Amino acid sequence: MIRRSLPAVFALIFAAPLCAAPAGQQTLFNFVRPADVVKVVTENADLPQANAEQTAEGEVLRRVTFNPVARPTLRLTPQTGAWDWSQSGMMTLRLQSAMDWAVTVYVQIQSNDGKTLVSRVDLPAGPAQTLLVPLVATTPLSQGMKAGPAMPMTVDGQRILLASSSGAIDRSQVVSVSLSMDQPKVAQSLLLERFGVQSDDGINQAVYGNLVDAYGQSTRGKWPEKIADDQQLKSAAAKEQQQLKSWLAERQKSSLDKFGGWNRGPAFKASGFFRSEKRDGRWYLVTPEGHPFYSLGVNTVSPDVNRTYVSGREYMFDSLPKPNEPLASHFGEGDNRGGNGVDQGRGYANGRWYDFYSANLQRLYGAPCKADSEGKSGVAEAAKSEAAETSAEKTAAPGAAPVVEPKSGVAEAAQTDAAHIARAETSAPCQATIDEQQWATHTLDRLQAWGFNTIGNWSAPVLGDAERVPYTLPLSIVGDYASISTGSDWWGGMPDPFDPRFAMATERAVAIAARDHRDDPWLIGYYADNELAWAGPGDDPKARYALAYGTLKMTTDVPAKRAFLKQLRDKYRDQAGLSKAWGIDLPAWELMEDPGFVPPLPNPENPEIEADFKYFQKVFADTYFKTISDSLKWHAPNQMLLGGRFAVSTPEAVASCAQYCDVLSFNMYTLKPQDGHDFAALAALDKPVLITEFNFGSTDRGPLWGGVTQVAREEDRGPAYANFLKQALNEPSIVGVHWFQYLDQPVTGRLLDGENGHFGLVGVTDVPYQGFVETVRKSNLQTLEQLGKEAQKAPAHEAEGGRKGEAGKAAGAGHAGGHSGNGH
Repeated sequence: MIRRSLPAVFALIFAAPLCAAPAGQQTLFNFVRPADVVKVVTENADLPQANAEQTAEGEVLRRVTFNPVARPTLRLTPQTGAWDWSQSGMMTLRLQSAMDWAVTVYVQIQSNDGKTLVSRVDLPAGPAQTLLVPLVATTPLSQGMKAGPAMPMTVDGQRILLASSSGAIDRSQVVSVSLSMDQPKVAQSLLLERFGVQSDDGINQAVYGNLVDAYGQSTRGKWPEKIADDQQLKSAAAKEQQQLKSWLAERQKSSLDKFGGWNRGPAFKASGFFRSEKRDGRWYLVTPEGHPFYSLGVNTVSPDVNRTYVSGREYMFDSLPKPNEPLASHFGEGDNRGGNGVDQGRGYANGRWYDFYSANLQRLYGAPCKADSEGKSGVAEAAKSEAAETSAEKTAAPGAAPVVEPKSGVAEAAQTDAAHIARAETSAPCQATIDEQQWATHTLDRLQAWGFNTIGNWSAPVLGDAERVPYTLPLSIVGDYASISTGSDWWGGMPDPFDPRFAMATERAVAIAARDHRDDPWLIGYYADNELAWAGPGDDPKARYALAYGTLKMTTDVPAKRAFLKQLRDKYRDQAGLSKAWGIDLPAWELMEDPGFVPPLPNPENPEIEADFKYFQKVFADTYFKTISDSLKWHAPNQMLLGGRFAVSTPEAVASCAQYCDVLSFNMYTLKPQDGHDFAALAALDKPVLITEFNFGSTDRGPLWGGVTQVAREEDRGPAYANFLKQALNEPSIVGVHWFQYLDQPVTGRLLDGENGHFGLVGVTDVPYQGFVETVRKSNLQTLEQLGKEAQKAPAHEAEGGRKGEAGKAAGAGHAGGHSGNGH
C-alpha cells in the first residue's frame, strides 16, 4: 500500500531515505527533489507540486496522473540545447504503478533530427523498479529468442525492468523523453523518482546469464515436472510407463479400426486409402477400411527440433558439455540467417548449436552406439512389430471392410533396398546421437495412449513408416522461380505460379514426396505449403490486395506481372480505357511496365480497380493450386491434397484452394475455430476443413513465451484445449484439429526463428505435463465418441470416393472426395 503524503510534504521528503542510484548511473532529474535543469511539460496529465509519497518499502516518489483521453503525456526536455547520451547505453527511470494493477506505458525518446526510439513498458503492480530502456533498438529477438526473461527481476539488489526498444536516434542530440498512455478508460497514476542514463555494460549478461541449466530447463523458476538429477529423470520415465500401459490396454477395448477410425455403426465405402465424404450435412474423413475418422494430430513430433544456438552466448548456459564428454555428441553447426521477415532483428542465428532434448534422451536410454545396436534400419521394424502385436489382439468388427495390406509395390521395394543397404553398412561407424528405436516406440505409445490418431506436419519419418498411426506430409516446393512480395513476407515472398520454373519445381517436389508413399494407405495426404503470404499485414485495402498491388510494382521480367498486364490489356485495350476505369492519368501503357509504377488503391469511385485486383488474385490462386493438384494427381492419385495451411488468406485464395484441393486447411491461433475464420463463408464452398495448427501456452514451465494464444497458467491449458475441440466438433465442416506442437521449444529459441514457447505436451526432459496430458486425453476420447454418435445418426447412404467424386448427390445422400474429386 502507498501512504499518502502529509501536509508537511517537505518534511517527509527529507526525513525518509531515498534509494541510492546504482553505481554508474547518472541522474539528470529527480521528481522528488526537482532542480531547474529539466523542463517538465504535461499534456492531459497532472503533476501537482506537493505530492511526494512514501511507499510501503520506504521509498519516496512523486505521483503523476494520466487522464482518460486519447494520449495523456508527460514530456521531459533539456532547459537548453540537447542531451549528449553518446557514451550511455540505457535511459533509466525509477517508477512504480500507483495502483494495485498493471499498466502499460509508452516511452518515446526523440533526437533533434526527428528520429525516435519507442518502448512499450508493461509495468506490473508492486514495488518500485528501475526502468531500463536501451538507446539502441534491442529486443529479446536480438538476443536470439522470441521472448526474454520475466520482468522485473532483481540484479545486484536492485529491482529492474529491462524493456525492449525499436527505432533509432542520434544519441548525441537527444531533445525529449515522453511518457504516455494509450487512451486509458479511467485516470491512471504512476509514481516517479530518478530519471537519467547509464552504460549498458553487463546488463544483458545479468539478465540473460545462466538462464539454462544442464538439462535445458530454465533456471528462473520451479514447477512440478522440473528435473534435478538423472535419477529423478529415470524415475519419472518409469512412472509414466506404468500409466501408458494402463491407457493402451483401455485403447485395445475401444471401437477403433487399425487406422483409428470409429468402427461401430454404419460403415462408409472402403477405398483402400484415406478420403473424405459428406453425409447428412457433416463432412468426414474416411479410413482405408471405410470408417469415419476425426483427425486428432500433433505437429513436429521429432527428436531433433530442440536445437538452440550457443555460439556467442555461452554465458546463457549454466553447464554445456566439455569436449570428449559423453553428451558432447549433441553439438552441431547451422546457419539460419536469411532475408525474410522472420529474420529481421534476430541475433545469434548461426554457428554452433546444442540439442538438450537429444542429450536427455541419451540420459534416459543410454548411448545409442552400442555393439549390439540394431541400428537405424531396425527402428521402423521394431515399431511395426508393436502394431502387429496390437492388431493380433483385436478382433475385426462384424461387417468391417477387409483389412488393408501394408505397403506394397514401389514403397515395399524401397524398404527392401534400404534394408540391404543397412546390412551392407553395418561395419560403418555409428553416427547416431539418440536411440531412435526407443524414442519412436515410446512416442507412438504416447500418441495412441493420449487419444491422438494422426502424426502431423514436420514429424520424424520413422513414425509414419511404423504403420501404427496415420500421418501427413508437406510438399517442399523449392526452386529459382520468381516471387512476389506482399509486405512482411514472413517466410518469404509468394511463389510466382506463372513462372514455368515453378511448375518444374512442383513436379520435382511432388515426385520426390510421392516416390516412397504413393501406395501407403497410412498416408492421409499432402500439404501444398505452409502459411504463404497471400495478403499483407493489416486489414486495409493495401493489405487485402497486397498480391495484386505488389505484382504491378514488379518488373516485366516477372511472369506474374506480364500475366496481370495481359489481363488488363485484354479488358481495356489501351491506356485510355484503363485511365477512365481506374480514375488515373496514364499517358502511355508502357508506364505500367515501369517497376516504379504504383497502382491506385481500390476506392468506391472506381469499382473496377477492386474488380481487376480480385480477378487477378483469383487467377493467381487458381494457377498455383491447379499446378500442384495436377502434379499430385499424376504421381499420387490415391492420396488427398490437404490445402495450404492458411495463416493469412484472401477469399480468392480460399476459394481456389477449395476448387483444387480435397481439404481446406488453416492454422488458427484463436480460442475457438469460429474466431479464426468465417465458417458461414466456408460452408458455401462445401469442402472439409482441417485445423492444422492451434495451441495454448503459458510461461510457468520454463520456456519464456506463451505463444499467440497465451493463457495465464499451466492449469488453464487443458480447459482451453477441451473447449477448442468442443467448438470444432460443432462445425460440421471440420474433420480434425492438429496441436502445435509435441515438444516445448528451447528456452533460448529454436534454430529456425528463435521461438521459445511453452506449448508442448512434453518438456525438454521428455517428461509429459501430466495434468495437461490427462485433460487432452479425456477430450480426445470424448471427441471420438461424439463423432461415432454423429455417424450413427446419419443415413446409411454412401457415395463412391476417388475420382468420381460427384456420385451420390441425391437428396439425403453423401458425396465423396478423394484426390481429384469435386472441382478437378
